[in-house]
Amino acid sequence: MSGSHHRHHLLQLVLSCRKITAQVTQPGTSTIIAMASSSEQEFLAQSRANLYRFPRSNNFWDSKTASRVGEKLALRLRDLGVDAVSVDSEEESSRPVHHRKRVLPLFDSVRRSGIRVDGTDQLNDVVPRD
Repeated sequence: MSGSHHRHHLLQLVLSCRKITAQVTQPGTSTIIAMASSSEQEFLAQSRANLYRFPRSNNFWDSKTASRVGEKLALRLRDLGVDAVSVDSEEESSRPVHHRKRVLPLFDSVRRSGIRVDGTDQLNDVVPRD
């Protein structure tokens, strides 16, 4: 892939109360080229601890987990030579606010790892600051 005129790789998030998965697809196709998830080995002890936590929570991942998933994804993207991804801002904006707050650290950690993330600018505006 040469030049900066190709379409960007698309970063998509799949969220459930039990896990967060970030996947990046090839431009023009839906082929997943990189993926990271809170269901990976590294996170198992933490999710097991959350199962038995009191008071009980229905959420098994938080913004810290999202940030780590972002770091792992960024490492995998760098290994593939991918330096930019884009996010479907409409899809991300349509998420409930409590989810949006917890996924922003994922985008931030990908960005901190040196990968440009397009489409997240307007997301920061819609999340109320605590």
